[in-house]
Formats: sequence, C-alpha cells, structure tokens
Amino acid sequence: MHRMLAILERELRRFRRSPALIVMSLIFPFGQLIVLGYAFGGQVRNLKLAIVDHDRRLPAVKLRELTVAVTANARTFDTINYSDEGQALSDLRNGHVNGVLTIPNGFSERVVDKNEPRIALIQDNTDSFNSSAMVASVNGLVAAYNEPALRSRLATQPRLEIVEVYPYVPYVQYLLPGSIVMSIFMMVMIGGGIIYIDDKARGLHEGYLVTPITRLELIAGFTVSGATKAVISGVVLMTLGSLISGIEDPFDPLRLLRLFVVIVATAVALMSMMFLIMVRMNDPLMPRAMFGVLNTLLYFPSGAVYPQQAFPDWMRALAAVDPFTYAVHALKCLLLKNTGFAAILPDLTFLCVFSMLAMTGATLLFRRSL
Repeated sequence: MHRMLAILERELRRFRRSPALIVMSLIFPFGQLIVLGYAFGGQVRNLKLAIVDHDRRLPAVKLRELTVAVTANARTFDTINYSDEGQALSDLRNGHVNGVLTIPNGFSERVVDKNEPRIALIQDNTDSFNSSAMVASVNGLVAAYNEPALRSRLATQPRLEIVEVYPYVPYVQYLLPGSIVMSIFMMVMIGGGIIYIDDKARGLHEGYLVTPITRLELIAGFTVSGATKAVISGVVLMTLGSLISGIEDPFDPLRLLRLFVVIVATAVALMSMMFLIMVRMNDPLMPRAMFGVLNTLLYFPSGAVYPQQAFPDWMRALAAVDPFTYAVHALKCLLLKNTGFAAILPDLTFLCVFSMLAMTGATLLFRRSL
C-alpha cells in the first residue's frame, strides 16, 4: 500500500506543477457543453415561408391570417407573399426561402363544399431539422384551421392528453452528463495515459523496475493517481455545468454523494481501460494518434448526444460494451431525474466489473523489463 501511495503522491505533485494541463483538460469539455448545448438545443425559428395565394377568397384569407399568428407568436417562420409561384420556387432552390405554401385555385369552393380542400407545402428537404420544424408548424396551423367554430359539449372522439413526469429538459442539460464523462476521459487520456507513455520514452519508467514494487502495485498506483485527477476534473465540470445549465437543486447532499460515486467509478473504469490499451506501447505518438479514434468510438455511441434507439444494430452492440454508455446513463438519471441508487445500480455494477477486468488484463500484460 505504501508503494502505491508513493506513486500516487509523485503523480499528484507533477499534476500540481502543470496548471496548463489542468486548464486544457477542463476547457475542451466545458466549451463543448456550452457550444453544443446551445447550438443544438434551441427551437428552430425565423424560417422563411413563401405564400402563393391563387384563391384570395375568405377561406384562403383565414388561412393566411393563421400564418401571421404563427409569425407573431411561435416565430417558427416569417411569411413572404408571392404573386408568382415560379419566382417563389426559384427562391426556394436558391436558398432565399425555406418553404413555399401554395393555396390553389378553387380552394374556397372545396372548403364550402367539403370536397377535400388541399394546400401544398413545397420545402427544401436538404436540411432535415428545418424541414421538420416547418412541417410540424404548418401541420399545427392546418389543425387549428380545421377546428370547428362551435364545439360540442360532449366529445365524440378520443383525445390524447400528454402528461410529463419531469420538467422541460433543455438540450444543454441533456448534454451535461456526456460532457462530464468527456472531461473525465480528457484527464484520463492527457493526465494519465500520455504521461505514462512519455515517462517510458524519457526513461523515467526504468526507476520503477529496479524497486521491489510488484506489477499490481505499479498498475494500481498509476490507476489511482490518474483516476484522482479525473475525479477532480469531473467534479469541477459537474459543479459549473449544473449551475450554467440550470439543474434544479444542484447542491442536494444526497444527489452530490451519488454523483461523486458515479464519477469515481467512471474515472477508475476509464483509467483501467487506458492502461490496458497502453501497457505495451512505447511510441509517445500513439496515444495522441488514438485520442480522436477513442473519442469517436466511445463518446458518440454512448447516447450522450443522440438517443441510442436511433442507432443501427452494430452501433448498439458497440454501445453495450462501452463504459461511456453506463456512465452517461447513470449521470442522466441523477442530474435530470434525481433518482436513487436503485436506478443506477446496473451502471455501477458494469463499471466496477469493467474496472476489475481491465486492471487484471493490464497487470498480466505489464512487463518488468525494458
């Protein structure tokens, strides 16, 4: 135990003397949370909707008034009136407008005769986010148009009532768990794996080989020291991120305790995995080359940015063995739902078993030779 603590003390002293390393390990995940959280989380607004009204009668005027109401309230789109449909379609192709709403001749007669009146929405579907927002807004507009002026006191058709269990979750809050895990991973990669390989390249690693320290003590010392740095990084980002994203009651003592347990388990799991990958490496360029690959393979399949239910089968299989997946799920449960240990017990179990297997593999692969 004393030998392992000696390694821990040495690594923490080095860490304290490298403020640039500390800052860089925190800036990227924090910047990612701010930029991506607000870049992808907002509602699509201020689209340009061209309106071509060939009918110009009362039912068509009512429909156009509803589009003005959307512009004034939800602001999903701004309307631009066109008299020439060809010009409107040309502007659509050139990117000046996002959609063209066409009210055809005879629309009013069909409304009065109840003979399937139709309007057309021609949209630029190269941007799926904008087109989905436009379609949803126009569909709501048409539904409002079809509402009867006088409703029956007794409803004859079923209606769906939406009940939300939790308050509205902005995307910046949805992204926070993944950013915390990314912060831990950054510190594991920079403050653990890369430093270990650099020590081997400089010959500092040879000093451990002439001591009676065992392989297990050496791997455990490096793992604990790297995990300690990662825990510090994760706690800092969790605290600042919770305040910035508006997490409700972020300093609840029980929640903080559960979050700390998850952060520690995540840091140990990722640090153990890092040493399992790098225990036989000698080239100091390899960890730097692997950083982008590991980031892609671990972060994006975890469900931190997009729900896993939309993934293909092969990506779900990758996510099933990804420690990021379980860390992100546990942090989402605690930060967004404020659940107890029962909800995150499977995640903690996986992270602990993963840590033991990875550390065992790293110990067996470690060589006490140059």
